Amino acid sequence: MNSSLRMFVVTIVVVVVLSAVLFWPRPQQSDDVRELFFYCAAGIKPPIEATIKEYEKTYGVKIRTDYRGSGALLSAIEASKRGDLYLAADASYIEIARKKGLAAERLPVARLRPVIGVAAGNPKKIQSIADLMRPDVRFGMANPEAASVGKQTKRILTATGEWEALEPTIKVYKPTVTEIANDVKLGAIDAGIIWDATANQYPEIDLVAVDAFDAKTLNVTISVLTSCEQPAAALRFARFLQARDRGMLHFEKHGYQTVDGDPWEPQPHLVLYSGGVNRMAIEETIGDFEKREGVKITSVFNGCGILTAQMKTMKGSKDFPDAYFSCDVSFMNQVEGLFLAPRDISETDMVVVVPKGNPKNIAGLETLAGPGLKIGVAHPSQSALGALTKSLLEESDLYSIVHKNVRVEVPTADMLVNQLKTGALDAAIVYEANTSQVRDAIDVLPIEHARAKAIQPFAVSRASKHKYLSERFQEALLSRASKDRFEHTGFRWLSNDAQLSSKISN
Repeated sequence: MNSSLRMFVVTIVVVVVLSAVLFWPRPQQSDDVRELFFYCAAGIKPPIEATIKEYEKTYGVKIRTDYRGSGALLSAIEASKRGDLYLAADASYIEIARKKGLAAERLPVARLRPVIGVAAGNPKKIQSIADLMRPDVRFGMANPEAASVGKQTKRILTATGEWEALEPTIKVYKPTVTEIANDVKLGAIDAGIIWDATANQYPEIDLVAVDAFDAKTLNVTISVLTSCEQPAAALRFARFLQARDRGMLHFEKHGYQTVDGDPWEPQPHLVLYSGGVNRMAIEETIGDFEKREGVKITSVFNGCGILTAQMKTMKGSKDFPDAYFSCDVSFMNQVEGLFLAPRDISETDMVVVVPKGNPKNIAGLETLAGPGLKIGVAHPSQSALGALTKSLLEESDLYSIVHKNVRVEVPTADMLVNQLKTGALDAAIVYEANTSQVRDAIDVLPIEHARAKAIQPFAVSRASKHKYLSERFQEALLSRASKDRFEHTGFRWLSNDAQLSSKISN
């Protein structure tokens, strides 16, 4: 082969190899994150392992795991201050982690209840907690200090008055529920208290239900740790685990009672309808949430009258919003059947605004009826502010005389503020929250009336296919960082739940 031909062949080979490297199909990756560290309750291992295997194969992300009892894992998290995800068989451990500033978002995935596990056929005829105390029964359980099932058992039986008598009869303590189940399977003990889902995974074990246990189901919950440096990737896996058509299928296969999770989408899309007055207070929170969760939120800001009218015509449509943040409870009430229970987040007063220096010497509502004044108000059917303004003026017997001076009726208060700044209006009735960024150009006059305020509620749509994601957005709105934003823009904070880690919104 001559040198020219050899060079041609080599070139062809190089091109083929490079093409294979560049274009050969590869697993989709999660924002270039290659590895997550996951602390997981040992009793939940079977469905978790199956979910991890599917996720790793699909997205090329390695997930390293530490399987121990929920309590032991919490101690490890607190000591190391490292890791990305924590799943506990008992949500109370997650709440402890959150109070300690170790965990942020939490996603419930399944429900568990303790049962008495016995050998198949129940040869010892065990039917109750009292039977576990018989001298012919070898009984074991998971350590209450290390494992959720042990903690829950002790908590319930202490309440029923049975723990004090049962504790001295316990022959075996093990760190995890799986080890107790294996002891029952092998005949090392006659009975052990395990999870119902654990018993479902062992053909060699029958379960005996206990009324006191049946009344106290627990939520298996996964949480993103505040030590996580890649929250979008961690939350993506958590959403995959909770998805009804991904991780929940593995939980169901292994005998768990699952939650009806959101459907799986690598990058979900939420639609938020919001009254215009909320815009400045929530835009930064929306941006932070999108970045942290790796999702997209389309925000539609308008007068609440316009928004509620649209939603009433959209009932049953796939385009119906996932959540609604109203300017006032009166406009949430108009669509309450379409949403889950709302949460009141903030409130703001109604005020009269005038150009700086108050050149027309306006002193209150009554003086808005003065001759020749140009007054601006919000439209009563398009806007919550407009409806509240009309109601307030009617209740004060001022509507007809003030309305003679009204020159504009608009859907949102920011339009009124802008017209006031240009000199087109002498005064307008707006929310105090609309004035926080323009105090250098206007004066604000309080309205002395108990009804001169609006309360802003937030609710998740009943029709949303992403209810859990929407509820986490609500939590972001309830965070300390969000509270600071609301107060900075002139709202008063109403919620008592601003206890979430700043990691959620920052």
